[in-house]
Amino acid sequence: MTQEHLTTIDPLTEEVIATYPYMSDEEAGNVIEASQKAFRDWRLRSLDDRAEVIAAIGAKLREKKEEFAQLMTREVGKLLKDSRDEVDLCAAICDYTASHGPEVLADEEREVDGASAFVTHAPIGIVYGIQPWNFPAYQAVRYSIASLMAGNGVLLKHAENCTGSGAFLRDLYEEAGLPKGLFGVLFITHDQSDAIIEHDLIRGVTMTGSDKAGRHIAAKAGEVVKKTVLELGSNDAYLVLDDADLDLAVKTCVAGRIYNNGQTCVNAKRFIVTEANYDAFVKAYAEQFAAIEMGDPRDENTQLGPMVSKSQREKLHRQVEESVAKGARLVTGGEMPDGKGWFYPATVLADVAPGQPAYEDELFGPAASIIKAKDDEDAMRIANGSRYGLGGGIFSKDVEKARKLAAIHFDTGMVFINSFDVASPSLPFGGVKNSGYGREHGPEGLKEFVNAKAIKIAG
Repeated sequence: MTQEHLTTIDPLTEEVIATYPYMSDEEAGNVIEASQKAFRDWRLRSLDDRAEVIAAIGAKLREKKEEFAQLMTREVGKLLKDSRDEVDLCAAICDYTASHGPEVLADEEREVDGASAFVTHAPIGIVYGIQPWNFPAYQAVRYSIASLMAGNGVLLKHAENCTGSGAFLRDLYEEAGLPKGLFGVLFITHDQSDAIIEHDLIRGVTMTGSDKAGRHIAAKAGEVVKKTVLELGSNDAYLVLDDADLDLAVKTCVAGRIYNNGQTCVNAKRFIVTEANYDAFVKAYAEQFAAIEMGDPRDENTQLGPMVSKSQREKLHRQVEESVAKGARLVTGGEMPDGKGWFYPATVLADVAPGQPAYEDELFGPAASIIKAKDDEDAMRIANGSRYGLGGGIFSKDVEKARKLAAIHFDTGMVFINSFDVASPSLPFGGVKNSGYGREHGPEGLKEFVNAKAIKIAG
């Protein structure tokens, strides 16, 4: 029987929140047409005019922070404090874009022998975003605000789990003054989504999700020669070198693993620890992980909320069990709890080695993989041996050495030294290898979906 509705379910209570009927092909087409119609006028607005609207969206996000945060926590189970922080990050993205967008996207004069020339950053049309559930606000804001600043129209196909958040964001944008229809939300199937990519009015596609889904999207877009930006999965490595501050490394790596209930593409996931620190790191890390309290994500004392869905929890548990069967050592956690709510305990796997899911794949949930390295050089070799390359970290008291390793040797898109972070509006966000390509945030992200048009005037 074909599913007729998108359904959102509270991961804490396992009860249905709301259902949303799928759009017909005609209804989806109408959303595209509305975005195109609004785009024709929006593209003619000055950069400063667009920036004013973007700034107003940031103000509206702050005004509606509590309402939006409660909705996100209800839909995906993230800690309420994390949901509030997410809205703050989205507002900061608007602030950065409104402040720097006009300058970054302004025409650039270029020197050409015997003539004058300039490069203009023209909007391309409608950018279609396919986004996951783990950051219901941020994932959609991250690509849409940059594209809107550039003068484009935007469409969103959000994950089923957070359908309500996608609709909330559309309404919020329009309340803040964005032209009606410019940002359209599609309630559609995967097959319909493939047809959207092929639609003549769609000029670019951006997607965040698994590397498997990314291959599919890139292939579909490639068939019709459309620009894509892909931010895919990862198993980010955090290196604890011989001279690391062990207390700082443990504390930061614990926080970096359970942030957002462990369901973040740039969570710290693999901890590659040199022999000099390995046993002490495993002991201290496991002690802190074992003390993590699961519970209602709305309770301010809760440290770990439920996973987003039953299927996500089951997949993580299978990966943990298979890793143990292949030689990993279960230090704490790893048992599926009884009762309501899709909870999974904070889990530590030590002695993780090649051939185990905990070594090779992405564990999307609160399970940490600890890997022993002979020395600093071996730790970097192990980190770079992954098929992924989104983020990563280095713990070392020698900051200059860490800077050099990060800049020259770490084959990943982002590196955090003696810290863990998710994203900064001013810094490019994205990866290499199977973690995708293209960048969001910063000047780099503002220029991903523009036509850098060269104009030369005879002297």
